[in-house]
Amino acid sequence: MQGKIIEELLTQASIEKPWQLKTASGTSEYLMYPQPASEPPSLVCVVGKTELRYQLRCLEDCHAMLKAHGDWMLLGSADEQKPAAAGTLEAWARSAENPVAGWYGLKKGLRGRFAMYVPPLMELLGLVELEHNAKNNRVRAK
Repeated sequence: MQGKIIEELLTQASIEKPWQLKTASGTSEYLMYPQPASEPPSLVCVVGKTELRYQLRCLEDCHAMLKAHGDWMLLGSADEQKPAAAGTLEAWARSAENPVAGWYGLKKGLRGRFAMYVPPLMELLGLVELEHNAKNNRVRAK
């Protein structure tokens, strides 16, 4: 069952009309669009020629977690092969303690970088506040 955030999301972008986004630091541009018919439903992120996929439910799960957290949280983006710093959004997105009990990223080898690519979309959707510094950016729920 889809939640309100995902239902709204599906009306705003598609593979034919993806969102054009920039990382929080503003250094990289990328595209994102929902793919609800995939199994599991996914959020596709295209960075150059690389395609990453995250579970579509990550938007609602992340928003709920940030609301419960109640304060700023460091992004802490990291590749899959590198450990994520404790207490960061990236650590949550791969933790056995999150609602999917592990990685939100779907493509082995490309499951990391959640905290780099998902928060700018959440900001665009009005779900979070996001800092835009050169590094050490943070996010919090609206």
